[in-house]
Amino acid sequence: MRRHRRTITTALAAVATVVLLAGCGGEPAAGDHAGHEGVDMGGSSAGGAGHPAAPACPPVPQLAAPPERVVTMDGGAAAILTELGQRERIVGTAAPDFFTAFTGAERSELDSIPVLDTGQGNTESVVAAKPDLVVGISSYSFGGFDGTPSVERLQQAGAASLVACDDTPSPVQNIDDTYTFVQQAATVFGAQAQGTQLVDRIKAQVTAATPAPGTAPVRVLALSSAPQTGQPLMTQGGSGLANGILTLAGGTNIAADQDSDFASLSAEQVAALDPQAIVVITGFSPQSDAELTAAIRSSPALASTTAVRENRLVTVPQSITLSPSVLNGQAVATIAKGIHGTG
Repeated sequence: MRRHRRTITTALAAVATVVLLAGCGGEPAAGDHAGHEGVDMGGSSAGGAGHPAAPACPPVPQLAAPPERVVTMDGGAAAILTELGQRERIVGTAAPDFFTAFTGAERSELDSIPVLDTGQGNTESVVAAKPDLVVGISSYSFGGFDGTPSVERLQQAGAASLVACDDTPSPVQNIDDTYTFVQQAATVFGAQAQGTQLVDRIKAQVTAATPAPGTAPVRVLALSSAPQTGQPLMTQGGSGLANGILTLAGGTNIAADQDSDFASLSAEQVAALDPQAIVVITGFSPQSDAELTAAIRSSPALASTTAVRENRLVTVPQSITLSPSVLNGQAVATIAKGIHGTG
């Protein structure tokens, strides 16, 4: 089993941009996520493509009673706990940009959560909130980025840590890690019934979106920035949750053979593999979704691909595609519709 980090989103993209120029996340996103001095860029088998190594994923905490004061290191974790009926226990969150994929009453409820840090979460603000549990969808949020609290520091402050870990063998073919994390969180809070309901709901969304048996898979390239001249294309590898979502949507990730969350492909490799569709992962670039999609569509490096010639590009938010989310089923549905031309 692989118990390593779940890829953090905007912050990791900013690091990749600095190091690789045309990093996986493209340009640094607007806001407070850019700039992570001191991050180890030695890479890891989990991160891949020059991305930083990550802290080890801690075991699921065994608490004598449900926690009373909870801090979430990202809006994705806050949304999961809210769906489990634990909103009132959340005393603060970091990375509220994860809320942008939500609408209506769900968004209003999430927006009511106090924001401790608009960035990835700094130690001082997290500890000052006096949590007895800190929850996040990535172990990068627990000491992996400069300024974030380590599991050990949180223990010293009297707080346990609950983190979504990558346990599915590569290449990932599903979103079982999402279901596992939801069930783990539900158990910690004594909300097993709500956990089962949430898992069943996401599974139903996935089942409804999955192409019918016999549907030919579509070769897919996932990009969060437009290719840069003379630089490799940074994309999603086979070991991340995104590969599972692409697979469930009826796609075949052309970089799935790279055993890492992130991967790089030369322009020549991309031309030879000829993706039939491009999944544009939004939320990293300061460009609007339309601007980013147009920049990718007009890239000379992609001009010969079937995806560009047939104008088969679909956009999906990073916050519901790269990490466990209550909206992972929506990501599957959006991609399936876009790459198969249905609906």
